[in-house]
Amino acid sequence: MNQKTTGQRTVLRQFIGEVLRARRLASGLTLRDVSAKARVSLGYISEVERGHKEPSSELLSALTTALDVPLSQMLLDVSALVAAEEATELASVSSIAPDVSVQVSAA
Repeated sequence: MNQKTTGQRTVLRQFIGEVLRARRLASGLTLRDVSAKARVSLGYISEVERGHKEPSSELLSALTTALDVPLSQMLLDVSALVAAEEATELASVSSIAPDVSVQVSAA
């Protein structure tokens, strides 16, 4: 799974980048458009979208404003991707040990 993962888990910044890129493309905006609106360098936005840079809260606010998307909605989109990955991980663990139960004995 290329540079997007460390071990088996996707890095959070990768999900943030994927959501920002999807929102930008859905709005029909170029990197140059967002760069001008957010007053952030085009190269830095590209690094964020590719998951190579961890965006600060101030940068996320500027980018979501430029994309005309509420910050809370962007974070919900990211949260949904994280939840989907976690569900996949849980499903694969349960297939390994479907009937594992913990028993606590009284001392």
